[in-house]
Amino acid sequence: MNQIHPLACVHPGAKLGENVVVGPFAYIDDHVEIGDACHIMNGATVLNHVKMGKNCTVFPGAVVGAIPQDLKFEGEESWVEIGDRVNIRECATINRGTQASGKGVTRIGSDTLIMSYAHIAHDCQIGNHCIIVSYTGLAGETDVHDWGVMGGKSGSHQFTKVGTHAFVAACSRLTKDVPPYVLAGREPLVFEGVNRVGLLRRGFSEEQVNRIKDIYEALYFQGMNVSQAVEYIEANFPATEERDTILKFIRESQRGIIPKPRPNR
Repeated sequence: MNQIHPLACVHPGAKLGENVVVGPFAYIDDHVEIGDACHIMNGATVLNHVKMGKNCTVFPGAVVGAIPQDLKFEGEESWVEIGDRVNIRECATINRGTQASGKGVTRIGSDTLIMSYAHIAHDCQIGNHCIIVSYTGLAGETDVHDWGVMGGKSGSHQFTKVGTHAFVAACSRLTKDVPPYVLAGREPLVFEGVNRVGLLRRGFSEEQVNRIKDIYEALYFQGMNVSQAVEYIEANFPATEERDTILKFIRESQRGIIPKPRPNR
């Protein structure tokens, strides 16, 4: 049985699953689907065209489904789609997509945490098991792949991408793509090594981590440009899921990948 507080406002066109809790002064608009066992807390807002999976929580002050802050938006139908077990903390904002992007949807994967005051703009694609730390601002069409972590107060340029299992340090400014499995930090943002601790925590073996490290050693520190390094890695490293994920990411990068650190002056 759903528990809807008498001071909540739920549009009659909204579709709520089973065992949904809606707190006082929460607002749920038309064309909204809320999955089973979700909790829309007091003062949270879920606007038009949002689909939310099961066991999600939207904390006070968060706004999900506001129209894009994009001058190309012309009032067309677009969506926010959220997976299961997603926590959207206080005052976070997630905007709908735009048709101009060719996507029309902003997606948040399952088991992802959106911390307080984070902003996810139109047409962003956030994977599963991601963490978007407080005060991070993701510009339109930013992609964060599965298990990616954005440190607090980070900001991204439009169309940038963060690879799977990558960790971006707090207060970072993303203008280039961050490849999979790496640590990124400094200003301007550079490669800081492999995300060894994160990978081991998630079940990667020492052998896998060392192989990833060797690939990035070849990419960044053997005196080759990116195209040459990609060819070298493909020719000299055995085909593995990790190798192929790295090569695919680099080849598909539109903005180019973050560089290696500059020598100390």
